[in-house]
Amino acid sequence: MSRIKEFNLPDLGEGLTEGEILAWLVKVGDVIELNQPIVEVETAKAAVEIPAKWAGQVQAIFHPEGSTVEVGTPIIAIDTDPGAGPIEASTTGAPDAALPTPSAASLAAVQVAPAEGAVEPGLIGGPAPGGRTAVLVGYGPRSTTAKRRPRRGDTPAPAQVPAQAAAPVAPAPPAPVVAAPSNGHAPAGGPVLAKPPVRKLAKDLGVDLSTLTGSGPLGSVTREDVQRAASAATAAAEPLAVSAPATVAASFGADREQRIPVKGVRKLTAENMSRSAFTAPHVTEFLTVDVTRAMKALERLRNRREWRDVRVSPLLLVAKAVLLAVKRHPMVNSTWAGDEIVVKDYVNLGIAAATGRGLIVPNIKDAGRLSLRELADAMTALVQTAKAGKTSPADMSGGTLTITNVGVFGVDTGTPILPPGESAILAFGAVREMPWVHKGKVKPRQVTTLGLSFDHRIIDGELGSKFLRDIGEFLADPEAALLAWT
Repeated sequence: MSRIKEFNLPDLGEGLTEGEILAWLVKVGDVIELNQPIVEVETAKAAVEIPAKWAGQVQAIFHPEGSTVEVGTPIIAIDTDPGAGPIEASTTGAPDAALPTPSAASLAAVQVAPAEGAVEPGLIGGPAPGGRTAVLVGYGPRSTTAKRRPRRGDTPAPAQVPAQAAAPVAPAPPAPVVAAPSNGHAPAGGPVLAKPPVRKLAKDLGVDLSTLTGSGPLGSVTREDVQRAASAATAAAEPLAVSAPATVAASFGADREQRIPVKGVRKLTAENMSRSAFTAPHVTEFLTVDVTRAMKALERLRNRREWRDVRVSPLLLVAKAVLLAVKRHPMVNSTWAGDEIVVKDYVNLGIAAATGRGLIVPNIKDAGRLSLRELADAMTALVQTAKAGKTSPADMSGGTLTITNVGVFGVDTGTPILPPGESAILAFGAVREMPWVHKGKVKPRQVTTLGLSFDHRIIDGELGSKFLRDIGEFLADPEAALLAWT
């Protein structure tokens, strides 16, 4: 039987049909271990590292970095017994005959995803929340072979090794598709191993990734590497700081136009927003609130000994206000299901985050059951994970209510579009010092504007207005609201 096993791109969750290969973490000839990360793939939901299903030696890589590959398509071939000597021609044949008897370790990896949803990618066979086995959806047996849809300009991958080949399987040609070597440098014309947020940071700072020595896993370039290089360049010579615009200008063609492929997160966001905007009848209401007392309450909270190491921002109080207002108006936390309205007794609170890959909306599961300190820790973890580009598909699915903080960009408010399946989204604007009538006198006060968009099929004007009013009352005097509402 053949020792060569072809590894197919698995379904990374939510029924996604394709993914883009961001970076290969191995190259042809490498000896790899079970569960070793071999490739980083970006789907419409997240960028994830996929671990190896088998230990062995990499024989071929079928698709270069930047390729969009359909789920079920082979992406790499692995020799599961490289120490057994040369591969004989007779060992290859029909696809079914090419599969050797799996080892106990391999059998542990072959698990069908549980019915309740996709499992977050991790080490194959390792523990996952709820006592489930940490596997990737699609690693189980398939009854059919996925067929790739034809695309304009599609050409066969140069390093592809057909599964039905009758000739001996040999290593890839002299110019295989591989990731950067472990020292972080790329071969001539080759890519550098770095995650998308790091690449964007390097582009913004005008840092050439190919000149850096990566300090991350497998020699990958990290944010710290880029920031150190940028700081060194700035300190070395003032004129170097003006090289960044030239990089931007070089991305435009002779026609002075730039064409950006619509894929990944941007593609999914566009599809979701279009579907939501033309399906759910949107209504937006606005409320301007004096949040001076809320800002003072935050300052007192920061000064408490047990909160000194906790990230405390106005968004924390907005999130708490939303969660308490939902308890008073549960219909706001619901979904339109055609012939019925599904009201949820749990709040998976989405926080919109702008990342190098585009806008994503991870959510805090069952946020309504968290204490204020637990909520603060959860929001901090959510932001750090999003900035690192590590948000998983599971973290971005199942949201029930969303907050978008446009105030961090200096914007007063907006008319946000509902995420599909949700009935309300709150825009939190910038907190500004403004003249305000307080106790009969015009005084400078801290003021913000809230914008609430909601699905008018579920939430009528009265319910939407009361929900927004209660959020405003909490932010106007959070300490009094906590005493009165809880």
